[in-house]
Amino acid sequence: MITLDQLRPGQSGEIVRVDGCDGISCRLREMGFVPGESVRFLCTAPLGDPLNCVIQGSRVALRGREARRISLLGPVTADATVPFGSRSLQSANENPPAAEPIAV
Repeated sequence: MITLDQLRPGQSGEIVRVDGCDGISCRLREMGFVPGESVRFLCTAPLGDPLNCVIQGSRVALRGREARRISLLGPVTADATVPFGSRSLQSANENPPAAEPIAV
C-alpha cells in the first residue's frame, strides 16, 4: 500500500482508507476521497506542493500532508483501464458524450 503523495504523474490508485478523524480527513471524505474510489495523480506545483489530482471527474489540489493521509492500492499507469470496485479508470483523452440539442 502507498499514499497519494507517492504516485507519479499519470498514475492512479484505488483508495483504501483516509487516516484521521479530524476536520481535514472529514473534508477529504466529503470531497470524494472514500474507499473504493479511484484517484489519478496529475502533477505537483513547481515547488512540490500542492499536488493536483482527479477524483470523480473533479480536479483537486491537496497539500502534501493531506495527500499522505490517503492510502491507496496501486499504482496503475495512465494507459491502463482497470476496474476498481464499482468504478473504472478513464484515460485522460476521453471526453463525455456531447448532449443532444433539444427541440423547442
